Amino acid sequence: MSHSTPPLGTPAVRREGRDKVIGAARYAAEHTPPGCAYAWPVPATVAHGSVVAVHTAEALALPGVLAVLTHESAPRVEKPDDAILAVLQDAHVPHRGWYVALAVAETIEGAREAAEAVRVEYSTTPHDVVLTTDHQGLYTPETANGGEPATTERGDFDASFGAAPVRVDATYTMSALHNHPMEPHASTAHWHDGKLTVHDSSQGSTTVRDTLAAMFSLDADKITVHSEHVGGGFGSKGTPRPQVVLATMAALHTGRPVKLSLPRNQLPSVVGHRAPTVQRVRLGAGPDGVITALAHDVITQTSTVKEFVEQAGVPARLMYTSPNSRTSHRVTALDVPSPSWMRGPGETPGMYALESAMDELALAAGVDPVELRLRNEPSVDPGSGHPFSSRGLVACLQEGAVRFGWARRDPRPGVRREGDLLLGTGVASATYPVLVSASSSTAHAAPDGSYRIRVNATDIGTGARTVLAQIAAAALEAPLEAVTIEVGSSDLPDAPLAGGSSGTASWGWAVHKACRSLVDTLRGMSGDLPAAGVTVRADTEQETESEPPYARHAFGAHFAEVQVDTTSGEVRVRRLLGVFAAGRILNPRTARSQFIGGMTMGLGMALTEGSTLDPLFGDFAENDLASYHVPACADVPALEAHWIEEEDAHLNPMGSKGIGEIGTVGTAAAIGNALHHATGIRLRELPLTPDRVLPHLPARG
Repeated sequence: MSHSTPPLGTPAVRREGRDKVIGAARYAAEHTPPGCAYAWPVPATVAHGSVVAVHTAEALALPGVLAVLTHESAPRVEKPDDAILAVLQDAHVPHRGWYVALAVAETIEGAREAAEAVRVEYSTTPHDVVLTTDHQGLYTPETANGGEPATTERGDFDASFGAAPVRVDATYTMSALHNHPMEPHASTAHWHDGKLTVHDSSQGSTTVRDTLAAMFSLDADKITVHSEHVGGGFGSKGTPRPQVVLATMAALHTGRPVKLSLPRNQLPSVVGHRAPTVQRVRLGAGPDGVITALAHDVITQTSTVKEFVEQAGVPARLMYTSPNSRTSHRVTALDVPSPSWMRGPGETPGMYALESAMDELALAAGVDPVELRLRNEPSVDPGSGHPFSSRGLVACLQEGAVRFGWARRDPRPGVRREGDLLLGTGVASATYPVLVSASSSTAHAAPDGSYRIRVNATDIGTGARTVLAQIAAAALEAPLEAVTIEVGSSDLPDAPLAGGSSGTASWGWAVHKACRSLVDTLRGMSGDLPAAGVTVRADTEQETESEPPYARHAFGAHFAEVQVDTTSGEVRVRRLLGVFAAGRILNPRTARSQFIGGMTMGLGMALTEGSTLDPLFGDFAENDLASYHVPACADVPALEAHWIEEEDAHLNPMGSKGIGEIGTVGTAAAIGNALHHATGIRLRELPLTPDRVLPHLPARG
């Protein structure tokens, strides 16, 4: 059991790459059992109220229509923990787009035609969908997302801020953002012999299985959920979504397998989104720019269906020296679709505001923005007082500055020009917590020298199969090609979802433990392996049940160069560079893909992605990829992603931190700060679209 090239740390090629290129990788909607029917949902067209009647006769008379499920005819289910899954259970309409019926037919075209033929009568009540800073419904929740305290206070912020010779007091606004994965949310459900099989586009099929078991009163071993290939999720597939419940209901009702792919223009209403925020950041500092007072106050919204509080104020608690600090979250429940997880939740909007304010502080104090961050580097986590397990922010800033050529920067805003173009550069820091959950795995050795690792990880395009195989090969001291990985089915050993940049750490820890146990078992055996081979199982319940006394975070630094067209107001990015400190990088190829993917998403957040909630109709006006503008290839310049070598013994056996989200976190602020450097104008509302930029540019002579 030896190999010449260490499997960890090498740029191994994605194991599923060829299958995806040739179309052999099968996604949830590409499984078609014999006799499969198709479903199409009917969304509510009112912003708040109740269903009075659903007229289905015209739809049922159409050729090939099998059923129209309503709140009166759909199967009854147990009340779910997540109220967005309680579909077709009563007449209440909490927001526009809430599903009020489901048409099922022999073909997808027939199902769509039937859905359009359903007529629904409503009783409407006044609705409230507009977030304001003085909304009468604002309240302080018990906690923000992740169980974080909604408010924190340290020292005397008011007195310290009032006495500070240098002060920044600024408010930053973001509209709702939408995940829009390439693969829409889809499920294919099939009941057979008292068992339920579901192919679901999900970031965690173990959770989907357990949710369906509870709702449909089934033993978990009677359900298999497959999520073998997932075409992106970005958090919106991190929890079960209505389509898997609707498909399961329809299959139960009709006795046929049923496939349901949600139309893209319905996704903003039913699969979550990044909540809009209004964030006030106050920084007080001495003449040298060292922070003496920091406050970050967040106002956001949730729905009346469930409470979801975007934890945007959390990163301000640990980023910089702040002896006098206050953070708060206030939220109001509106008649809107339920917000949910989106790549880098909390950190992404929160660091946009904080890092924009840091740029404003640098200008007010007359200190270089990189130097300002270095001067405010804390020795321990200011919030908890714990030492950092490792903190590579300084190294990221310093290396990024060298690679970007920051020293050549003229600090004066609005002085670099190429014809009608103004040019500028900006910087921002990034952070994301190290998260890990208990997982389990099996490792099997066969007599032919091959190994099979089974773990219900989900590969959402991150290369999880490949990296887990590398972890296994390293632990087994075996060639990478001798290892086979099975993921993406709830019949495999239970594992947590792919989310919170925790997947590799969680699954990999269990895989490593199982493989090391297998090595020990094999070394204790004499003679040949039995024909059936040898299998061991391991879990990390004990290892993950308590947090070590360290603050564990990944860090990064983003540098951006932009051009601003003074005739049109168009902002375009010329260069984006990121340097990250994320523990041991297990596969440089897949890591770079994750970093630059996150940076691209941050570019969209800064410049193109915006969502308008129509106050009259209560829905999102930009509800498809023609109106909600994600960056296209022409919008994305050459991206550079680098990382520092970071050893951290307080993480997991691989020494790795999550990398899926930190690439997004600092990008928007770096671009916004570069816009200010280019033009001398400070815009505090995203996205930085031409209509917002142009009125502030100097008139042409």
